Amino acid sequence: MTYKLWSAFRIRRRLNRSFTVSFILFAFLGVFGCFSAIPLIYAVNNAFKPLDELFIFPPRIFVRNPTLDNFYDLVALMGNSWVPLSRYIANTLLITIIGTAGHILLASMAAYPLAKYRFPGSRTLFSIVVLSLMFSGHVTAIPNYMVMSWLGWINTHASIIVPSLAFSLGLFLMKQFMEQIPDALLEAAKIDGASEYRIYWSIVMPNVKPAWLTLMILQFPMLWGSDGGSFIYSENLKTLHYALGQISLGGIARAGVGAAVALILMIVPITLFVISQSNVIQTMASSGMKD
Repeated sequence: MTYKLWSAFRIRRRLNRSFTVSFILFAFLGVFGCFSAIPLIYAVNNAFKPLDELFIFPPRIFVRNPTLDNFYDLVALMGNSWVPLSRYIANTLLITIIGTAGHILLASMAAYPLAKYRFPGSRTLFSIVVLSLMFSGHVTAIPNYMVMSWLGWINTHASIIVPSLAFSLGLFLMKQFMEQIPDALLEAAKIDGASEYRIYWSIVMPNVKPAWLTLMILQFPMLWGSDGGSFIYSENLKTLHYALGQISLGGIARAGVGAAVALILMIVPITLFVISQSNVIQTMASSGMKD
């Protein structure tokens, strides 16, 4: 009995850290957090540096004489383009929003029967999905191009949107989360007269919020940074990433413009991540539902 009490006391002392230990731990984490934030801080400061500060050696992290000339030059260069900037932005938003929302919708709709129903071939289908995770995009690039060519979708936005809908990681992640939902909860909804669509939209999707928020964080930056690659040739269909990237390739004279382009391209995905991160962490803590 005495040994058990002493063990419980030692465990309690180990779990209740002192103020000194907590301070050292947070200081240690804070140092590493600041170190991880240096690339982001450096990119933000570069966008406001004049040319003489961009090429100084050794490079300085913080800007000494901030200026907006890089952004003014970017606006002037985009103004001289025969395709307006609004066209590039519209193409990018179309690809990103439809691709992200469509992927979340299709992945969740396909994962729901795989997670909650047993039908002939269900395990085989899921095994194929898991197996597809082994292949990178470089392996499937040529087959993907051939399929898009056979469908006649080359030089259209569908050649970028449709392949993004079949991102197998989304189906795998949604199925794993949906399996945590108690079957009793779904059966109670059916007894109350709810249809399968109502159960999917009103019960399943809110309970797998961490999964589709995670998919949104993963899919949005990938589509936002897409330049069309070898699928889109028409200038009117090009994305913002392609247009800004071409401007930043103008040599040393456009180094400042390139820094401004880098900031513009990264600020949207980072903002989305910051907004969604709290929701992901909050729902992750309460997503382990069991019978």
